[in-house]
Amino acid sequence: MSDDRSATSGLTKEERLWAVLCHLSTFISIFFLANIVVPLIIWMLKRDQSEFIRDQGKEVLNFQISILLYLVISAALTVVLIGIPLLLAVVVFHIVMSIIGAIKAYDGVAYRYPLTIRFL
Repeated sequence: MSDDRSATSGLTKEERLWAVLCHLSTFISIFFLANIVVPLIIWMLKRDQSEFIRDQGKEVLNFQISILLYLVISAALTVVLIGIPLLLAVVVFHIVMSIIGAIKAYDGVAYRYPLTIRFL
């Protein structure tokens, strides 16, 4: 096994780095759907180079699309006031889960986000 590969996961540092970037790229901006566009670009560019990046990129995209859907539903529910705490909950959930996903990817573990709708 080369020095570049993790002893526990068998993945290269580069594979783990790109997977981490997929998870963390969601913090770039929720505006203009950059939280979906940036992971999509990474996934499209790197998916053929690594099964791990393909898997984690797809997972991040599914999670971001799900989060967008939850935000839209929460925003619509602000009319009846329940949407305000839901919006806050979705934002906190997004931040915490993205950080956990990045940490898991760095460790070479394929992370599955909870409450994610599998679109891809």
